[in-house]
Amino acid sequence: MLVKTILIFLLAMVIVAMIGKALFPGAMRRISPLRRKSSACARCGRPQIGKAPCECRARR
Repeated sequence: MLVKTILIFLLAMVIVAMIGKALFPGAMRRISPLRRKSSACARCGRPQIGKAPCECRARR
């Protein structure tokens, strides 16, 4: 009984996702530019967090 309930729930979620994708096809493309791209160090390629200089430049 529990497996049947889980399968019905997952099937319902798939149907909701398909309807959402049909009604709002460009929704994910509109959301993604709002996220900031993480800046990376030009020298070593590590992601920069905050405004501090990268550790590769601080080790000099």
